[in-house]
Amino acid sequence: MAYIADDLENIRAAIASGEKSVQFSDRSVTYRSIAELIEAERIISAALADPRDKQTFGYATKGL
Repeated sequence: MAYIADDLENIRAAIASGEKSVQFSDRSVTYRSIAELIEAERIISAALADPRDKQTFGYATKGL
């Protein structure tokens, strides 16, 4: 699933307020515990910081 920065902000706001229900762009999720919210925050922040999302270019020569 692709996450956006707003998803991370919503999770962090829920953790700060102690709420277990979070509204994402098109759905609402109710977590069982704050520990699950913290795990979701870790997953979303890792997905947003994933270096595979960045575009890289390679350079190669034949070595002749």
